[in-house]
Amino acid sequence: MSAKDNAAVIQLFDLLESRYALRVIWALSDGHPQTFRLLQDSVGGVTPNTLNTRLKQLRAARLVEHGGDGYRLTAQGTDLARRLTDVQLFASRWSQNQARAAILAGGQTPPPPAGAANRSPG
Repeated sequence: MSAKDNAAVIQLFDLLESRYALRVIWALSDGHPQTFRLLQDSVGGVTPNTLNTRLKQLRAARLVEHGGDGYRLTAQGTDLARRLTDVQLFASRWSQNQARAAILAGGQTPPPPAGAANRSPG
């Protein structure tokens, strides 16, 4: 990765690491515009001041826009949200592995992997 590409990734990560930024993008990823109040409810736990600040940053980054019917993702924001679905798939598998590890650490037998009931032993 070139220094320029690396700088771009760091710049994007700096924005997305801002509190609630990813939650705002995720809340808008279904494609439906949301009013400020609805978005605040969708994000959960965010104060109006923090949400307003985050929306200003995401709008300046051209990831979110505001129209007459509310906030929505721009084309770039939609592209980013689409890529976050890979994170969702990873998170689901990771969560299952975490649960299995916790069971093993507690001395319990983990449930068989999906589809294992149809396999014959050895």
